[in-house]
Amino acid sequence: MQYPGPPAIMWMLFCRSFQRNLTDVLGFDRRAAAEVTKRAKAKYREIIKGLLSFEKGDRFVVNIVNCAMFASFCLAMKEQPPLEQMTVYYRKSMTTGAMKRFCRMGGRRKFKKRDIASMQRTAVMKAADRNRYSWNMDFLPYADGSGYEARFYRCGICTLMHELGLSAYIPAMCRLDYTMSELGGADIFVRRYTLASGGPYCDCGYKRKGS
Repeated sequence: MQYPGPPAIMWMLFCRSFQRNLTDVLGFDRRAAAEVTKRAKAKYREIIKGLLSFEKGDRFVVNIVNCAMFASFCLAMKEQPPLEQMTVYYRKSMTTGAMKRFCRMGGRRKFKKRDIASMQRTAVMKAADRNRYSWNMDFLPYADGSGYEARFYRCGICTLMHELGLSAYIPAMCRLDYTMSELGGADIFVRRYTLASGGPYCDCGYKRKGS
């Protein structure tokens, strides 16, 4: 995967937030935060260059770019903080004003025919069979019509974080699913298992509010 495009846009949108929260959440002084960010930018470019190209229509390219962003800052720190702190750090760094607007827009589309059709196409695509940094999933509508479950059997975030030696921080990224659902405002997020915790799959359930 080349650096221009989604990776460059993602860095532009989120690097200041990731840098600011080095101070606000993790206690770095401003000079140290700037130094970490400089190292993270170089590491980010390196990670992105090592990724495989995503197929047209693969909706998960943004997910792996987010992972590369988080991983680059993790690797740029001389000492890695505990998971609890990094969970807060990742959540606050990702929930910028632009991301909140994106989630609200996604919430309005969550159960529309077009978005459901996109999920169904993704389930058929099975992109992780050809790209280990993508995802394989099944789309499982609830029988009572209250929503659906996206059930993941392959996870690009798990693959990349394992390769980078950052497996301990995968749950910090998993937790963001709850935050994004809350920001979307249209559904209640339901989960029993994650691949990161040794589960048979990651179940991402979305139940309509009031159903």
